[in-house]
Amino acid sequence: MKTKQPNTRNCFICGMENPIGLHLHIYQTAPGEVESSYMAPDHFEGYPGILHGGIVAAIIDDISCHTQIGSDLEHPRFMFSAKMEVKYRHNVPTGKLLKIRAKSIKSRGRTAEAWAGIYDAESNDLLAEGTTVLVDVPEGLVDKNKLNELGWKVYPD
Repeated sequence: MKTKQPNTRNCFICGMENPIGLHLHIYQTAPGEVESSYMAPDHFEGYPGILHGGIVAAIIDDISCHTQIGSDLEHPRFMFSAKMEVKYRHNVPTGKLLKIRAKSIKSRGRTAEAWAGIYDAESNDLLAEGTTVLVDVPEGLVDKNKLNELGWKVYPD
C-alpha cells in the first residue's frame, strides 16, 4: 500500500512550489521504503539526452532522506546527508520515465543509512544507485511547531 509523503514548499527535489525544482511526489511503500517516478526535461541534461550527474546525485540524496521521514505529517524525522557514494551504472536519460526507489538500511541514534536507485521504468534496468549516511537535523534548525510555514503538507498529484 502506498502512502503519499508530505513535501516542502521549496526543496529543489520535492518542493512543489519551487519554480525550478523537480517536483517529485514521493510515496512510502513500506516502513523505511519509498518510491517516486520522474521524467527529466532536457534543461537538466549534461550531454544531449543524458541527465546531469549532479541532478542524479541530488535525487539519490533527497530520496534517501525520505526513507527516514515517515508518513506522519506532524512528526517527521528530518535528516541531512553526511556522506554519499553514487555509482553511475548507465547514462540516465532525459525525456524517459524513471522509477526511483530507496530503502533504509539501518537507523541508530542520530544517524541512519539508506540506499537509493534510479531505474529505467520500462526495462527496469538499474541506471544509478547510491548509499547515504544521514544525520538528524540539529535541534532548532527546523521548528517542528511551524511546519506549515515550510509548506510541509501532502500536495495533490
